Amino acid sequence: MADILQIAESFRIAGNPSAFERIGSGHINDSYHVTVSQPDSQGYFLQRINHSIFRDITSLTNNILKVTNHISGKLQSPGLGFSFKELLLIPAMNGEYFYRDGEGNYWRMFNFIEGTKSYNVVPGTAFAYEGGKAFGRFQLLTSDLDAAELRETIPGFHNVTSRLALFHKSCREDKLNRIKEVTEEVKFVEERLPEMLDFFLLAREGKLPSRVTHNDTKFNNILFDSNDKAVCIVDLDTVMPGLIHYDFGDAIRTGANTGAEDEADLQKVNIDLELFKAYSHGYLEVSRDFITKAETAYLAFSARLMTFIIGLRFLTDYIAGDVYYKTLSPGHNLRRAKAQFRLVISMEENARCMEKIISDLCN
Repeated sequence: MADILQIAESFRIAGNPSAFERIGSGHINDSYHVTVSQPDSQGYFLQRINHSIFRDITSLTNNILKVTNHISGKLQSPGLGFSFKELLLIPAMNGEYFYRDGEGNYWRMFNFIEGTKSYNVVPGTAFAYEGGKAFGRFQLLTSDLDAAELRETIPGFHNVTSRLALFHKSCREDKLNRIKEVTEEVKFVEERLPEMLDFFLLAREGKLPSRVTHNDTKFNNILFDSNDKAVCIVDLDTVMPGLIHYDFGDAIRTGANTGAEDEADLQKVNIDLELFKAYSHGYLEVSRDFITKAETAYLAFSARLMTFIIGLRFLTDYIAGDVYYKTLSPGHNLRRAKAQFRLVISMEENARCMEKIISDLCN
């Protein structure tokens, strides 16, 4: 095990590291709360970066640094109208904003935001409303930051054309002879391709602006204070140039689903319209001053776009032999894909209602 306190000493912190506590399950990055001897210090948030997933550590760090510094500057502006907690990278002794230990592991450090909590599941509409405001504020605060200044650290991450290329490759190769098991799912994908590709044509034609996007808008990436008000957005590893629909759509996919992501009983999988409305209310309350009409027109659609893309990724991985996602049992990726595609169907059935909710909130 790494010497956490010694690694913490490799960063420019106030006080001497005195203790640490592991935070979270560490599926991607190992995270620790490091306390120091400095009086009244909240301590620091130390992470080991998973460089098998994030291979360009320099670009990854530069993206986070530009975004956090930009947000910090905006939070100092008078008349902002809301309060948000600053998330800041702490420089290392070597002059960089990351440290590489003797075993080749990369580490970074943030300020620790004390007195906050997160939720894995949206507890209700009031929380969904706060979640919408939180990600709306993130996009508002970065709306005047040129997305071209950021690097695409995971190329094609939410690009349906890239995902389709991988899907078709796995189908052609069919290494484990699984295509015969998924004919209905393959048909489902092919039937919806024109609509999905038409959306990305708008982006290629410049009709939808490239913006700074978070790209991982799970509900547990929002920090809440003791009064359950959203005060910070965390987990910025996937901050890249993108479309706001990636963030909005995936937040709905993960936060307004009545079933689990891998739900086996598909009758339990539906779009929760009350949570959708509450999240949309919070999001548009904040974003209406910078979002374009073209972007607004595709907000409701973005929910099924992102659900389709994630379902496609699960299906692709199943056909390829479960090489990317961790699975808990045989057929797990196929079960995930079926649940996502069932959610797409529910969103299609409720498309007019979802579009009306967005329209009413914009008027």
